[in-house]
Amino acid sequence: MTTEATSGSGQGKPAIRTAVAGFGLSGRVFHAPLIAANSAYSLDVIATSDAGRQSDASGSYPATRLVDTPADILARAGELDLLVLGTPPATHYPLAKAALEAGLDVVVDKPFAVRSAEGQELMELAGRLGRVLTVFQNRRWDGDYLTVKGLLESGVLGDVTRFESRFERWSPEVSKAWKAGATADDGGGVLFDLGTHLIDQSLQLFGPATVMHAELSARRPGEKTDDDVFLALQHESGVVSHLWMNMLCAQQGPRYRLLGSTGGFTKHGIDPQEPYIVAGGGPLDEEYGIEDAEWAGSLGRDGHLDRLSTERGAYPEFYRILADKIHDGGTASPLPLPVDPAGPVEVLKLIEKARELATRRA
Repeated sequence: MTTEATSGSGQGKPAIRTAVAGFGLSGRVFHAPLIAANSAYSLDVIATSDAGRQSDASGSYPATRLVDTPADILARAGELDLLVLGTPPATHYPLAKAALEAGLDVVVDKPFAVRSAEGQELMELAGRLGRVLTVFQNRRWDGDYLTVKGLLESGVLGDVTRFESRFERWSPEVSKAWKAGATADDGGGVLFDLGTHLIDQSLQLFGPATVMHAELSARRPGEKTDDDVFLALQHESGVVSHLWMNMLCAQQGPRYRLLGSTGGFTKHGIDPQEPYIVAGGGPLDEEYGIEDAEWAGSLGRDGHLDRLSTERGAYPEFYRILADKIHDGGTASPLPLPVDPAGPVEVLKLIEKARELATRRA
C-alpha cells in the first residue's frame, strides 16, 4: 500500500515504500526510528525471526507487516521501493545484490561488505541497473564529528598535523550470538565494526590515506577476530591519523584530539543520539541530538583554553538526503547520495591492508 508523504522533503509525493531487514541494534535503534520519523517514507515491512524482536517491532510499529527473513521481503519486491539491510556483515553482499536485481534501491549498513571487491561489484551493478545504492555511515552526522568538521573549515587550528580518534568501550563479554562466532571472513571484530566509522571519518576529514602501522589483538575470552585495534594512517594531505578501537577499555581516552599549527582541540564523551533512542526517545524530540554542556570540548592551547559546545547530532539527515535523491529521479538526479559507496569501498581497502600488515608483524 502506498501512502502520501505529508511533510518534509517528500511532501506531496508518494511515500518511499521501505522494508528493514534485521531488528537488532541497527534496525531497532537506527533505521526504523529514523524512517518512521520521516514522512517521505512508509515503513511497510520489518524482517526478523526472533520472537522477542517481533514483539518489540509490532509494539512500536503496529501498522508494519512482520516477516521472518529477508527472502520474505524480496518475495514482495514489487510492492516496495527501498530495502534497508541491518543484517550481519556477511549477508550484505548477497542480499544487496539480490535486492538490486529485484528492482529495489538499497541502503546497506556498515561495513558495506566484508571485501572491497564485493563493494565495488555492488556499485557497478547498481550503476548498470540504475538503482540507488548507499551505505549507512551514520557517524558522519555525529555532533562531535560535525564540530570537528566545522573547526577544520574555519581554519582556527591552523595546519593540522595529527588527528586522534577513539571508540573505546568496556564490554568484557561478546554480547551478540553472531559476533561470538564471527571471523574476519564473516565481518567479525571491532575493526569491521567501530573501525569502519573511525576510518571513514578520517578519510572524510583529511582525504586519501595509506596504512602505516596496524595492531590487531583479541583480548576477550571467546573473541575470534579482534577487539583491540590501533591504526596509524598517513594521509596524502600530510595529516597523520591515529585510530583506536577497543572493547575492553577500563579507562577511555578522548574521543578526539587534533593538533594544529595554531591550536588544538580535545573532546571526551560519545555522541548522544544512540543512547537517547535506546532510552526511549525519538528523532523528532526537541532534545534529540543535543549533548550535555559538561561534555564540551577544549579549544586552544594549554593555559589558553576555551570551552567549545558540541553541535547538534543529525542522523535524520541521512534519510532526508536519500529521500531527496530518490524523489528527484534516483540515479538520474544530480542531487548527492547521503553516502557515496565509493568511500566505504576505500575504507574496506584500508581494512584489508591493515590486516595484511598485522599478519606480517605477527
